[in-house]
Amino acid sequence: MISTVVWGTGNVGRAAIRAVAAHPGLTLTGVIVNNPDKVGRDAGDLAGMDTALGVAASNDIAAVLASGPKAVVYAASGDIRPDDALADIARAIRAGAVVVTPALYALYDHRSAPAELRDPVLAAIAEGGGSLFVSGVDPGWGNDVLPLLMSGLGSTVDGIRCQEIFDYTTYDQPDSVRWLVGMGQPMDYEPPMIAPTIPTMVWGGQIRLIARGLGVEIEEIREVVERRPLDTSVETELMGKFDAGTQGAIRFEVQGIVGGEPRIVIEHVTRIHASCATDWPAPHSGAGAHRVIIEGAPRIEVTVQATDEGGNHSAGGNATAVGRLVGALEWLTTAEPGLYDALDIPLRFGTLGRG
Repeated sequence: MISTVVWGTGNVGRAAIRAVAAHPGLTLTGVIVNNPDKVGRDAGDLAGMDTALGVAASNDIAAVLASGPKAVVYAASGDIRPDDALADIARAIRAGAVVVTPALYALYDHRSAPAELRDPVLAAIAEGGGSLFVSGVDPGWGNDVLPLLMSGLGSTVDGIRCQEIFDYTTYDQPDSVRWLVGMGQPMDYEPPMIAPTIPTMVWGGQIRLIARGLGVEIEEIREVVERRPLDTSVETELMGKFDAGTQGAIRFEVQGIVGGEPRIVIEHVTRIHASCATDWPAPHSGAGAHRVIIEGAPRIEVTVQATDEGGNHSAGGNATAVGRLVGALEWLTTAEPGLYDALDIPLRFGTLGRG
């Protein structure tokens, strides 16, 4: 059994604890938290599970890493603390652990990542002998292995479009939704997530991964952004009121240009309420979906909807992405120390439960 630590217990961390606990080859040996109110609580309780796991959360990072875990799922956010996240991850690698995380966007395709991000990771790998695999929660598999798998089912491929479509009405992340994404802010507010160059920084690596899998070169990456205001005020259960006239929806594309045309596109359509921007793409049912469209012969379209934590679509998306990351740990512990991406990691089949 591979001793595994989950670092962080937010939306991603809760799913990670459940995924590690369910994995037949892993054993949860530690949980790292920052909030002092969570110290000492059982991991099962923090993950919303019905049973205790017998692992108490700790904020003593040094002690947890000194216990010698073979694997770390780094689930703390890197959105507004990228330097801290990088330092934490390098620390775990130097301790000899293989690390999986969604926190370092620029390392989705580490070959194109800036030296100031790659070099500390490579130095930590050389020093400690650990490894790192970074993949997204938007979800990573929907923007790399799924479209590439689908591309092999047809005769010709003219273009690939990956969509994430979500209504955040029931999402419990007010700081990210209101400030990072900009929902409920005046229309002259510039949300950090869609500021110029940021979408490329976050999703450009996945564009390049798909291109590499297809054997083509990306000439440039373009960004296209649209925003819509709310026509009427809406009240959400977990994040309160969003006023009419403030931002209610955003739609953006990160376009990989091949032959002068956008041939590989990652598109996000995000609303704070289903009543906003009803002419934009929407899930066939429910609050969210991931969709991949292969334009070619034949045209192929696949929509994936996942739910978790009582039917929540956002939690379901997180859980599937975390499943991909946690599922990579066994392979990573047998591979040579290194920096890996989604095209390196073999797909893992699930384990059939007893019902």
